[in-house]
Amino acid sequence: MNLESIISITGKPGLFKVISQTKNGLIVESIIDGKRTPVYASEKVSALTDISIYTHKDDMPLKEVYEKMYKKTGGKVAIDHKATPEELRSFFKEVITDFDQERVYNSDLKKLFLWFNLLIENKLLKPDSKEDKVKKTEKGKKDIKLKPIIKKPIAKPIPKPSGAKGGSKTAIPSKKGG
Repeated sequence: MNLESIISITGKPGLFKVISQTKNGLIVESIIDGKRTPVYASEKVSALTDISIYTHKDDMPLKEVYEKMYKKTGGKVAIDHKATPEELRSFFKEVITDFDQERVYNSDLKKLFLWFNLLIENKLLKPDSKEDKVKKTEKGKKDIKLKPIIKKPIAKPIPKPSGAKGGSKTAIPSKKGG
């Protein structure tokens, strides 16, 4: 699953795909309607790769949560985000058994399910194939070829004449007693 180019913007509904970067911010495309808009540096932006869910042990990255939800739903849309909080919690409890129910709020679960369904409907959420995982591990294991270091002779600094003070010989004398 590749969630690197997908972001959430505070105050704007849905998710956005990063298209380009400008000197003032980003150009993003809405996943809902496909409209492109600028996002300025003053707006609060969260990448989905930076979001995690509280569990009793460690925080679980959203990517792992979505992988488990994808397996549970068989790659189909999960329950509607407008379902009752009890239904959302019971479904999520089946997926992530040790999530911290005190620190994960109902609003968090609603967003989580809304985003998951958006990504599934737009076919942006696909599990990594075994080939992709092998390629990623091979990228990390590339042989690093070192170039031989050739030492060049270092030029010695040219000594300055000891009497040089920086003035010119034809300088105009200053007026005294003005």
